[in-house]
Formats: sequence, structure tokens, C-alpha cells
Amino acid sequence: MNTYEIHCEHACRNACAMLNKALAMETSLAGFYQQLNEECDYPDVKAFLADLMKERRRIIQTIEEKLDAMKVRGEILDDVMSSFDPAGC
Repeated sequence: MNTYEIHCEHACRNACAMLNKALAMETSLAGFYQQLNEECDYPDVKAFLADLMKERRRIIQTIEEKLDAMKVRGEILDDVMSSFDPAGC
């Protein structure tokens, strides 16, 4: 049933392999819709594809924002942990 090889590493900190995979797939899908839209000459279908592309871009932006937030949170945690590191004194 599952056609994708997806395995969570369960070690997310500054990045997430699952979200990076989702980002790559969404980006690929947006490109696919763009190609269809460029090839199509039927107005209703072009409008529908344009809506799909907008939705993909919104999803891509949301994933990128989440990845950025994870990176910032990880950096903050690293800074907090390093402040307690006696070797860093």
C-alpha cells in the first residue's frame, strides 16, 4: 500500500528529514503543475492548475517556515546547553 520509502530518523533537532522530503515532493509537484499549465490551452483547466500551483506554493512556504523554526529552536537549545558546558569555561 505504501509506495514511498519513508523512514523517520526520530532524531529531529535542527532539521527534519521527513519535512525535507515533503518539501522536495511539494516542490516537484508545483513544477509538474507549472509544466501542465504552460502546455494547456483550455481556460478552465489553466485556471484550475493556477489554483493548484498557488496551493503548492502556500504549502511549500508553510513547510519552509516550520523547518526555519526548528532550526532556530535547535540553535537556541544549543546555546543554552553550551552555557552549562564546563569545558566551555
